[in-house]
Amino acid sequence: MRINSAARIALACGSPFNWSGALSRVLIVDDESGIRFALKRWFERQQWTVVEARDGHEAIEALDGSVALSAPFDLVVCDLHLPGVSGEDIVLRLRTDHPALVAKVILTTGDAIDDAMPGSVLATHPHVLQKPFDLVTLRAFVERLQTN
Repeated sequence: MRINSAARIALACGSPFNWSGALSRVLIVDDESGIRFALKRWFERQQWTVVEARDGHEAIEALDGSVALSAPFDLVVCDLHLPGVSGEDIVLRLRTDHPALVAKVILTTGDAIDDAMPGSVLATHPHVLQKPFDLVTLRAFVERLQTN
């Protein structure tokens, strides 16, 4: 099912649209290279600077490094299920270390969102994309975050 998701993303890359410069740096966190590649390609076509992380440990390093370099991320697209440090762990850590960034995290998951355990990040986070998703939906999420 995730392979199909990557294929759908790659096919739906489409042409760039105007971001009005409000957002420019995105961190893509997914352990599946096909999904990372497709998302990277799509964001780059939208004129974004893309940083990739294969797992939660790489994501934490990238997040901490971006703050140290005074080049914070404007958006994070993060898979919920990652080896080692999960997407939920990343969101919980951001709540403590970088609280302003939590509102700019889009979680992606193949889990049924309606079946999420009450109180979990999946149940409480406002920006969750159910896999497989299309780029029209991703675009709507990003545009909504841009205006907030």
